[in-house]
Amino acid sequence: MHAWARLFAPYLDTHGAAPYTDADYFAYIDGKPRYDGVRSLLESRGIRLPEGEVTDAPNQAPGDETVRGLGNRKNAAFNETLAEEGVAAYPASVAFLDAVQRRGCLVAVVSSSKNAPAVLEAAGLADRFEIVVDGAVAAREGLPGKPSPDTFLRAAELLGLRPGECAVVEDAESGVKAGAAGGFAHVVGVDRGVGRDTLERLGADLVVDELDELIPLLNTPDTTPTRGSTA
Repeated sequence: MHAWARLFAPYLDTHGAAPYTDADYFAYIDGKPRYDGVRSLLESRGIRLPEGEVTDAPNQAPGDETVRGLGNRKNAAFNETLAEEGVAAYPASVAFLDAVQRRGCLVAVVSSSKNAPAVLEAAGLADRFEIVVDGAVAAREGLPGKPSPDTFLRAAELLGLRPGECAVVEDAESGVKAGAAGGFAHVVGVDRGVGRDTLERLGADLVVDELDELIPLLNTPDTTPTRGSTA
């Protein structure tokens, strides 16, 4: 969120568009592949740019910007933010991860970001996930990003599970849509600003504020998958 704000707050200001807010992040960016997020946000302001190339420099001059150049600028801002602020995992999420792994559930990370491995490493969680289907994997295997369910389905396949044996845990609108479209046993929405009603409308079977709220349910067979959990 901080990296996207570092990109779009000054960009929209210099283009005389409506100011960038956190609501823009949840509505247009969260959970999507980087360039899709750029494109969606620009479209919300009626701004159209050439698509450009993945090699476009992040410091393009005004008037020469492209969608991919802005996406690369965002990635530069992300790396700066990561170096300055670091990453701290949500304690309740780690508690939930501990609980599902103690129970014998298989876990995977599904992320549209190519930075997912770096984030997991910075958060001290990289060794907890053998399977990470991130933006790099999606690009290499030709998988469309969220809200398409393809990356989640690929993670289930790599876990050796059917979608109906898995739960999707998501805090992004696009991710909840993807989970709902994939035929997974459960889609859990985590409300970190999107809004409970929105997550339920998009297909979440259950919405929580923090993931440790789910720990008591792990001992209730009727409400949890038997083998797998795709996070």
